Amino acid sequence: MYMRSTKLLYISCNNIRMGSPIKLKQKLSPKAAAAKKRRDIAAAMTPKRRARKAENQRIGQRSDSDLHHSPSGLKRVSIKNNRGNFGNGTKKEK
Repeated sequence: MYMRSTKLLYISCNNIRMGSPIKLKQKLSPKAAAAKKRRDIAAAMTPKRRARKAENQRIGQRSDSDLHHSPSGLKRVSIKNNRGNFGNGTKKEK
């Protein structure tokens, strides 16, 4: 019984990992990965991003919502709305 449940657990975990829409690792060449790392670090260190990070730390993050930064200020919104561009999708987002 123990072996059987272990095997089923392994298969279940494997299916979740393989079918997940969130990809943990991109398949990039070493040169492309290094360039992406430089771009990501540069983007994270812009004054605007650093100010947003500091503001988030002051307010505090909750597990049931995201903090949405907009020109009109900061508001707490559902995770689904914030990450899905409020129903407009993210493909055309600028």
